[in-house]
Amino acid sequence: MQSEGELALGGLLDSTHLAAMEDLPGLVAEHARLIGFSQTMIYVSDLQQQRLVPLPGQLDASGEPLEPIKIDTTLAGRAFRTVEIVQAKPESQGEGPRRLWLPLLDGTERVGVFGATVRESGELVEWRAKQLAALISVLVISKRPHSDSYARLVRARPMTLSAEVLWNLLPPGTFANDDVVVAAALEPAYEMGGDAYDYAIDGNLLHISLFDAMGHDTSAGLTATVAIGSCRHNRRQGMGLPEISEAIDAAIKEQFTGRFATGILARLELRSGLLSWVNRGHHPPLLIRGGQWVATLESLPVPDPPMGFGLGLSAGLRRYQLQRGDRLLFYTDGIIEAQSPDGELFGLERFIDFVVRHEADGVSAPETLRRLIQAILRHQSGLLQDDATVMTVEWGGDHPRRLIL
Repeated sequence: MQSEGELALGGLLDSTHLAAMEDLPGLVAEHARLIGFSQTMIYVSDLQQQRLVPLPGQLDASGEPLEPIKIDTTLAGRAFRTVEIVQAKPESQGEGPRRLWLPLLDGTERVGVFGATVRESGELVEWRAKQLAALISVLVISKRPHSDSYARLVRARPMTLSAEVLWNLLPPGTFANDDVVVAAALEPAYEMGGDAYDYAIDGNLLHISLFDAMGHDTSAGLTATVAIGSCRHNRRQGMGLPEISEAIDAAIKEQFTGRFATGILARLELRSGLLSWVNRGHHPPLLIRGGQWVATLESLPVPDPPMGFGLGLSAGLRRYQLQRGDRLLFYTDGIIEAQSPDGELFGLERFIDFVVRHEADGVSAPETLRRLIQAILRHQSGLLQDDATVMTVEWGGDHPRRLIL
């Protein structure tokens, strides 16, 4: 005979094969009741990770449609920020129904939160809640690629064509395994032009790339699209980093006149920590070790030219041996050149200090970058003059477990 948990989780999974995104809240509520969960709610994060927005069709206790809630000032938002189960105290003293909030995670990518009211507390209840939240995450992610309603839901305003194209190319903003943590963030979410990032695991290798195409228009977005496409195509053919950068250079030059992109193409050997990279006219990566900025990974004696001009390589492939726990920072102009209304730059030192202080406080890498982007937006009164993209790569540290429930 099947247990209550098997009936709930297995039944939910079975019922969603022919379901759309809009059907999930009702199906989750129906099957969650089998394990004593009521008033279930599913929220997903908006693109800028400022708000949690409810999937359609959900009602509150008074029968009104659920409203979006803020990530920074709510219990549900705390579950999202800290990747922990957050329990609201019962209204009366002692035992009684209580509210649980859990993060929805696709691997280590924070998708949203799940809320439920439970009659009891204890390890079994929390374990069941975690399993249900994990399944809901998988279901949301499986329905997301073909759901226009989801795409509209997580947007606060219309998106430019360039942003529409690039968002569909980018990998998730967070990835982690036992060897490495990768986190990335990009603004402006709705009007991005030429910034783009990419990463991929290939056995013992982590491939990393960051691009900044000239301009802030649709052509800039198309230039970045060509750069990512060429990079992936030639990387998967087994090319080395210098040759990949040359192929991107040729692809941009062939498709556009007078267009170019700067970029970093890197490869990290996950077992040994050996980093190899090519810098095509971009800001050099920064190295954080033991809570301090210890190195700037320059490409000397002469930086390589941007891609798109057909000028060839200069410094070529560079290498650096990381130590366990090292964190690399990759970034574009918009991070350090963000300018306040009175002309003050955000600056390199403020950027590094922000990351270091949050790391010292035990804040996870993706949450640090979420807060960094919010700080940069506040610095510019919400209006960015340039795309701002940042990626962190931490090798061999003890932080991956912070990213899972």
